[in-house]
Amino acid sequence: MFMIAFMFPHTVEAADVDKYMQGLKRAQMDLDFAPEKYKHFYLNEIPDRYKSRVDVRRFSSGERIVFLPYGEETYAKTQQWIRERGIFDAQISLVDYGTAVAS
Repeated sequence: MFMIAFMFPHTVEAADVDKYMQGLKRAQMDLDFAPEKYKHFYLNEIPDRYKSRVDVRRFSSGERIVFLPYGEETYAKTQQWIRERGIFDAQISLVDYGTAVAS
C-alpha cells in the first residue's frame, strides 16, 4: 500500500482545493462505474513504437484514489518521515494537523 499526498501553495483558497478534490472524487466514480469508456486514454502514455503491440482493453482500471480520513497520528508520522529524509530543500515550518489536512 502507498499513499499520495496533495500539496497546494498557501495562496490557494481552501474552497478551490475542495472543488479540485470533489472533481477527483467524481472522476474516480466515473472510472469505477465504466472503466472501458476511459481505457483508450492509456494510449496517450504509450510510446508510438509499442502502440501496435498493446491492447488497452485488457488493462485494469489502474490505481485508485481512495478518499479516507487521514488521522492526526498518520499526519505526524508522515511529517516526521519527510523531515528525516530532507524531502524539501528548506525546512518547512510545522503546520498543525487541523490547518494542514483538508476535511
